[in-house]
Amino acid sequence: MEERIERNKKAFLELYNQKITREGASELLKYLCGSDFFTAPASSRFHSNFEGGLCEHSLNVYRRLDELVKLHEQAGDIQKGGISDESIAVCGLLHDLCKVDFYAVQTRNVKKNGEWVSVPYYTISDSLPYGHGEKSVYIINGFMRLSRAEALAINWHMGGFDNRVKAGDYSMSDAFYRFPLAMFLHMADMTATYLDEHVEK
Repeated sequence: MEERIERNKKAFLELYNQKITREGASELLKYLCGSDFFTAPASSRFHSNFEGGLCEHSLNVYRRLDELVKLHEQAGDIQKGGISDESIAVCGLLHDLCKVDFYAVQTRNVKKNGEWVSVPYYTISDSLPYGHGEKSVYIINGFMRLSRAEALAINWHMGGFDNRVKAGDYSMSDAFYRFPLAMFLHMADMTATYLDEHVEK
């Protein structure tokens, strides 16, 4: 597992340093390196719920988003170069910063082979209860400025799983209509979650 974490960290850092060059990017990267971003899970019970899962999920979403943008450029659905490589990296790699320092490890007793044993599991310990996508936008904007398309894409990347949508808010669909990047990020997140990743039992 340590080798996998280091491999993903190296891939993330290479992409980040190559693609994200705007003012404040280095300060944001220092924040990430000082946090649990590279060792945290992506969830407590669902996709990539293992040590290092958050970074791995972010890489998966970046790759899927890059593929989607290029595909729709080739099809003529969007203007070629209209969504920059930097925007793809910002949204793919950073969309889930809301999960930084978000999980804690606890233990519970489980019966295995007729005997009770103590096993670790992830639980939520949210010190900044700001929401999900909107929390990621808030954290990123504390270090570097997002474009409107990037901010809306990250804000609404959960799509129909976002509690605001369930309450009847139409802002997400408006964002998807106006900014293809927002729709593509949601699609990339779902594709990575359901096709590329798994749950650790």
